[in-house]
Amino acid sequence: MSHHLHYRFFRPGLGLALCIGIAASAQAATRMDFSNEYNANSIHAQGDAYFIEQVRELTDGEVDITLHTGGSLGFKSGDHFYAVADNAIQIADTLSGTMSGIDPIFLLSSLPFVVDGVEQAHQLYEIARPHYDTVFEDNDQILLYASPWPASGIWSQDAVTSIEALEQLKIRTFDRIGTETLRNAGASPVSLSWADVVPQLATGGIEAVLTSAEAGANGSFWEHLNHFSGIQYAIPLNMVHMNRDAFDALTPAQQDALREAAQRTDEHNWQAVRERTEINYATLEEHGIEIHDPVPAEFQQALVDAAAPVISDWRETIGERGKTIFDSFHNSNTQ
Repeated sequence: MSHHLHYRFFRPGLGLALCIGIAASAQAATRMDFSNEYNANSIHAQGDAYFIEQVRELTDGEVDITLHTGGSLGFKSGDHFYAVADNAIQIADTLSGTMSGIDPIFLLSSLPFVVDGVEQAHQLYEIARPHYDTVFEDNDQILLYASPWPASGIWSQDAVTSIEALEQLKIRTFDRIGTETLRNAGASPVSLSWADVVPQLATGGIEAVLTSAEAGANGSFWEHLNHFSGIQYAIPLNMVHMNRDAFDALTPAQQDALREAAQRTDEHNWQAVRERTEINYATLEEHGIEIHDPVPAEFQQALVDAAAPVISDWRETIGERGKTIFDSFHNSNTQ
C-alpha cells in the first residue's frame, strides 16, 4: 500500500469503508514483466501481445502484464531461463535452442529436415509437450505456450543454391545443431544471438544468416543481403515460460484464466505461422530480394546428408525420450 493511501486512510471524515475500497482497487491488479528479444512487429511479439490481451479480458484487468520487446529489459534469449527461474522477470519468450544447455530436448524443434511443414511441426510439438513441461516444472517454471517460427532458410549476399556456394561461407546459426550441420556442409558457421546479427552483418563479420524470411524482414536484411534460399531447414519454436511462484500467487480463477489465455494463444500462433511465409515473401520481393524456393534437389539432398549425423548424435544424447517422441511422430505420419 502506498504512503498516499496511508495518508488518505487517516484523514478525518473519510469513511473507513471508502478507504478500504480505494486500497483494494489500488492493489487489485497484479503486475508482471514479460521479456522478448525480438522487435514489436515480429510474429513472436504479436503472439505475446495477443496473450496479454486475452489475459486482460479473462481476468477483467486483474492481471496486468507489460511486454518488453527488443530485449529492452537487458535480457537475451540465452538469459531468460534463469531470469524466469529466479523471478527477475515473471514471463519470457525464448528461442528454444538457447536452452539446450539446460536440456537437449530444447533442440528438438530445430533438428534439420525432420518436419516437412507447419502441420508436422505442430504434431511434433504436441507429442513433445509433456517432456518440455517436465523440464520447466523441475526448474520452478511453467510452459505457457509455444511460438513457432516460419521455416528457416539462408539469407546471403550471393545466391546459395549449391553446396559449392556454402564453401567457407561465414554464416550465422542460432544453435549448436545449426552450427554442426552447416560445418558438415562445408560452411564456416558462427552461432550468434539475434541482437548481434545485424551489427555483424553491417561490419562484415558474417556474410549470410540461417533464419526465416520473417526474421530477415524484421531486421531489414535487404540493406545488407540480396538472396533468400527457402531450404525448409526447420520450424524452430520459441517457448513462453512463467515463474512458478508468480503463477501460484494468483487466485485459482486467475490461474485458470492464464491457462485458457495460453491455450488460445497457442492456437492463434500456429494459425499465424501458416499464413506468415506468404506475407514475408511478398515483403522480400518488394525490397528486391531474390527468392530461391524450392532450391535444386541435389543441394537439398546434400544438406539433408550433412544433417543426418547431427540428428543421430542428438538422438543418442537424449536416449529413451527421443526414441519415444520419434516413434510417436513416425506413427502419426504413416497411418
